[in-house]
Amino acid sequence: MEEVCRTLQEFLSAHGIPDWLVVFIISLLPVLECRLGMFTAISLLKMNPFVGFIISFFGNILPIPFILLLINKIFEWLKKIPGIKKPIIWLEEKTLKKRDKIDKYGIWGLLIFVAIPLPGTGAWTGSLLASLLNLDRKKSFGVISIGVFIAGLIISVASAVFNVAMY
Repeated sequence: MEEVCRTLQEFLSAHGIPDWLVVFIISLLPVLECRLGMFTAISLLKMNPFVGFIISFFGNILPIPFILLLINKIFEWLKKIPGIKKPIIWLEEKTLKKRDKIDKYGIWGLLIFVAIPLPGTGAWTGSLLASLLNLDRKKSFGVISIGVFIAGLIISVASAVFNVAMY
């Protein structure tokens, strides 16, 4: 993933995009999210960790309300397009396989799911899961935002340690 961040960062920077916006864009993207936004900010761009954290956090939470409000409607619309129905159903089924923590702990399971910075977890998947399970949108937004904050702190510390170990 470091190589993905480096390639994306170099591409965006080569096109005149300032460092803060590079971090914001990386944090906004699914899969990469604040976890790799923070890594890019601290390890690749040598940004102030606090500034990198704030930019990554806001970049990562920006899509949450849109996912919570619109994804079910978008999926229903996409399922009507020939050739798109199967991938959408696959994505829904794959996401719903991750529901065990939510089933066991409720909304707090969603917090745990988003806060632990592992592949396949995060704001995008957490928001999709909350939408598919028809969880309360306001509570979900708050809990997912807190989870992103916690994941960002974990990655900030890990990135700082990684930087110290590298030098």
